[in-house]
Amino acid sequence: MRVVLADDQCLFRASLRQLLAVPAPIIAEVYGVDVGAGFEVVGEAATGEETISIVDKARPDVVILDLSLPKISGLEALRAIAAVHTMRTIVLAANLTRADVVAAVNLGARGLLLKEAPTSTLFAAIMCVVAGQYWISQTLLTHLLETVRPLLQSSDTPRTGKLTRRERQVLNLVVAGCTNKEIAQQCAVSEQTVKHHLTRMFDKVGASNRLELAVAATQCGLDTSSIC
Repeated sequence: MRVVLADDQCLFRASLRQLLAVPAPIIAEVYGVDVGAGFEVVGEAATGEETISIVDKARPDVVILDLSLPKISGLEALRAIAAVHTMRTIVLAANLTRADVVAAVNLGARGLLLKEAPTSTLFAAIMCVVAGQYWISQTLLTHLLETVRPLLQSSDTPRTGKLTRRERQVLNLVVAGCTNKEIAQQCAVSEQTVKHHLTRMFDKVGASNRLELAVAATQCGLDTSSIC
């Protein structure tokens, strides 16, 4: 798996590079995680600008991204990457506020963990997001739940019944964690059309972002799995 490392600390990047260079059989034996054929670091960045540029050139499978990047923040780099590419991004930071967690998920991050996490957790997180799933450490998951709990406890029923068939198809893909580009490809429409659908859906459901939209679908028990 091709990986790009984005962190402003050179020594930390070097440590990550050495970890990812460990042969797959040893990772499996020592850390108990099957990483397939292993990893290849195809690029490193110390700033947000470098991250965007290197990702454009290297087209990795995974980006491991710190949000505390100079010049352009990690969140802005994540926004720029998600608008163009479909690779998976894992946010790995020393500290993440509730706002950081929500913003990162809303911008397309598939993994969220702290730098204090065990090495085995990093390997497991990478494999999880490569498989198309999410990985959020318990501490950061609490931030996320605290944010969406008011939505779940709201007495107002989400107005998902007013969605068109196409909007429900888009909603299904949003809940699955797809980016706008991935949704456009699967629905055979332009990304601008996807953005138009999302804007209309936000208005209908009363959501302000993709995370709230997904929560609204879950809250009302909307079955979107058969709408493809």
